[in-house]
Amino acid sequence: MGNKESMASLLENSTLGDVPGNSSGITSTWNNPHQNQIFGIILSIAGSFLISISLNLQKYTHVRLARRADPLPYYKSKLWWCGVLLMAIGELGNFAAYAFAPATLIAPLGCVAVIGSAAISVLFLKESLRASDVIGGTLAITGTYLLVTFAPNVSQDITAEKVERYVVSWQFLMYLLLEVIVFCVLLYVYKRKGVNHIVVLLLLVALLASVAVISVKAVAGMIAMTLKGDMQLTYAIFYAMAVAMIASCIFQVKFLNQAMQLYNATEVVPINYVFFTTSAILAGIIFYQEFREAAILNIFMFLFGCLLSFLGVFLIARNQEKQTFQEPYINFGEIPGKETVDKIQPHSNSITYGALHN
Repeated sequence: MGNKESMASLLENSTLGDVPGNSSGITSTWNNPHQNQIFGIILSIAGSFLISISLNLQKYTHVRLARRADPLPYYKSKLWWCGVLLMAIGELGNFAAYAFAPATLIAPLGCVAVIGSAAISVLFLKESLRASDVIGGTLAITGTYLLVTFAPNVSQDITAEKVERYVVSWQFLMYLLLEVIVFCVLLYVYKRKGVNHIVVLLLLVALLASVAVISVKAVAGMIAMTLKGDMQLTYAIFYAMAVAMIASCIFQVKFLNQAMQLYNATEVVPINYVFFTTSAILAGIIFYQEFREAAILNIFMFLFGCLLSFLGVFLIARNQEKQTFQEPYINFGEIPGKETVDKIQPHSNSITYGALHN
């Protein structure tokens, strides 16, 4: 009798995937919540780091082309296209990360791109290392550690039925109504009143980012479920979320580019990071209910990690304006028809721009 029970137990264990090499063992590994979250964190950090490499590679390409006597358009440079490819891979990694980890964790990890970009610019582009860079990097890394350690350990498979329930939940409908009202007011102020303040533009970006985070996680999660064998691509909600994802991303880029044209990157980058992260965390809390069972201490330490990351990004981005000549000059060698290589140097105490020496 005991032998029969042992044999039955062995057969049951092998059926459940305890025997190495069984396909259900792979599925159980895929479904491990802790491993999924670690994998999502790795994807997000790796994607953000690739984006920082891409930005510096494109920057290096522009600098190198500008130094040439016959500069080529940047889009003809293979190095520039390598940077674009790395950015595409990095964004794909960030997209996939939302399928494995909570949105409230993935969004703040965007500070890795800022840290990586600052480090690469110092090491490879020979930019100066400032004390604020060191302090900011330390704060951002500490904040990232707290984010990863105290992030909500929420395990949920994103299915079409679940997304449909979330969409019609009362808390999301109230949040969406408030977001639409604020967005319309800001858009009216920006378009009709001509108020193009940086806060107005980046708040528009942040409100769109909230929709983008919700839709990106929904699309990525449903694709992940489909790859597991549970087909989700036949539901209308998948395509509705895909349309919302694409539209919100396009308009985000539009408003963000307008902010970059009007303001310095040292102002846009940290403010956009704070607004985007706050918006993404709210989206994760309200739509996906990611802090539903979190302890008070975990919530406090997570928010403290966000605060440290915010401060770190502000310190890294501070005073990183493009270096210019303190005393500008006119180079007559660049003016057609002039055969001189001398320059007219302005006098700092004169109201005129400059004068030729007698």
